[in-house]
Amino acid sequence: QVHLVESGGGLVQAGVSLRLSCAASGGTFSSRTMGWFRQAPGKEREFVAAIIWTDSYRVYADSVKGRFTISRDNAKNTCYLQMNSLKPEDTAVYYCAATIPGRWPARSRVDYGYWGPGTQVTVSS
Repeated sequence: QVHLVESGGGLVQAGVSLRLSCAASGGTFSSRTMGWFRQAPGKEREFVAAIIWTDSYRVYADSVKGRFTISRDNAKNTCYLQMNSLKPEDTAVYYCAATIPGRWPARSRVDYGYWGPGTQVTVSS
């Protein structure tokens, strides 16, 4: 059983940076791909970024490439999403997710078996 909890969301001005954190517990962290998804009001949950268990490969949605960076610290069982140059369209609930061990690539919701409760990010213009 894997438990995930996001933190770091908030209300910020456009152009500001935020770093989201995802703390994992209750299972093996270092062998799982970690991902970030987001869901805006009235829209489906969409893929944002993923990082392989070795910290060697990353993949991003086109909408966040060049602005967001996903990283992980396996010693701390924590995954991060650094968000720079935030735009109002980035406003959403951001969810951390974990795959089964060894899953890669992982860009779809179906790849992930564990989810955090989400953290709200609101970007004002």
